[in-house]
Amino acid sequence: MALVFLRCEKRVPEVSGLSHLKRILLVDDDPDVRSVLQMALEVVGQYTVCSCESGAEALARIEAFQPQLVILDVMMPDMDGPETLQRLHACGALKQVATVFLTAKAYAHEQERLRGLGVDGVLTKPFDPMTVSGELQRIWWRTDERHGEQEGI
Repeated sequence: MALVFLRCEKRVPEVSGLSHLKRILLVDDDPDVRSVLQMALEVVGQYTVCSCESGAEALARIEAFQPQLVILDVMMPDMDGPETLQRLHACGALKQVATVFLTAKAYAHEQERLRGLGVDGVLTKPFDPMTVSGELQRIWWRTDERHGEQEGI
């Protein structure tokens, strides 16, 4: 799959007083989705992205990478997104880390079910490579504000 992203000035805006998302762990078993999403996040969002093809790989790499946000595909073989989320929570790797599920199921009731598992957001496939970085930044800001409130900041 060959994709070309044109350089553009459509960047994620800086907002005074809010921290900027920089490090994203991306977990998806589909190499095409990983490639397109990683390219969009790095080129448009200017994020540093660590890409994993499985939940097991994410568990092995999360501590060294120390992401601010984790994107988990819901449907993966062996260990799906919800199980990966549960294991990341169990090992303490998600303290102060925003989590987002990536799913092809766009139904509102399915998205609510997924949010009920404790994620900060749900992105649907197909996603727009030019706007996905902004969507993730907004999720990060909401999560970052909540973390600040919990710590009394």
